[in-house]
Amino acid sequence: MAAERIAVFGGVYSNYLALDAVCRDARRRGASSLYCLGDLGAFGPHPDRVFPLLDRHGVATIQGNYEVSLAARRDDCQCGYTDPRDNRFARLAYEYTAAHTQEAAKDWMGSLPATLRRPFGRGTLLMAHGSPRQVNEFLWRSTSPVPFLRRLLDDAGADLLLVTHTGLPWHRRLPDGRHVVNVGVIGRPANNGRTEVVYALLTEGAEPELEWAWVAYDHEHLAREMEEERIPREFVETIRTGWWTTCLEILPAKERAEGRF
Repeated sequence: MAAERIAVFGGVYSNYLALDAVCRDARRRGASSLYCLGDLGAFGPHPDRVFPLLDRHGVATIQGNYEVSLAARRDDCQCGYTDPRDNRFARLAYEYTAAHTQEAAKDWMGSLPATLRRPFGRGTLLMAHGSPRQVNEFLWRSTSPVPFLRRLLDDAGADLLLVTHTGLPWHRRLPDGRHVVNVGVIGRPANNGRTEVVYALLTEGAEPELEWAWVAYDHEHLAREMEEERIPREFVETIRTGWWTTCLEILPAKERAEGRF
């Protein structure tokens, strides 16, 4: 029997064009199961276009902070930002998403699980949004040392932990053979000057095999739709250039230095 391959991505951010492209790419690459780690809305236009695609492609989805907030009809995304500049743009994105998401979809979000746990290879795979302990916790590569990750895995009872929320993909193999992966997001670029988006392909085995899959989509079409919907021009610039122009203050120094701004 062939080893199972799964595709995992985070942060759709209403980017239905990237979502469709990623799901098709994952199936072409032999993924038998597709998983989304939450934050279906934010940033992009027409959030209700995401839900039929999740159903069509059979994507198993967990709650991100957006789903928690929308389901509860909160007036804030609970993104976890602390700087007023970050919070200003987060508020604009959340208000647009809340106003353009059907009430039935918000109710459905409330039924989604907070985490997903399953066997994978010889170990236990756990999927969460920010972290297993907090939906809006930021796990950055530069500020997640091995002792901290070891405790996180111990407390969660996991051998392989997959998260998102930060928007930046990274992978660390611990000395004991366990793994932590931030799968990044597909709703906007990874702040590297590339307009493609990225997701994680994992193949089971004695040692899980990770492949980063970069996917191009019609980002210019999305940018035009964002302009038509009067989405902030800073968001549109990120889609067109691959560089973040917002939500930068939360970045640790190392990650901030790797971007343009």
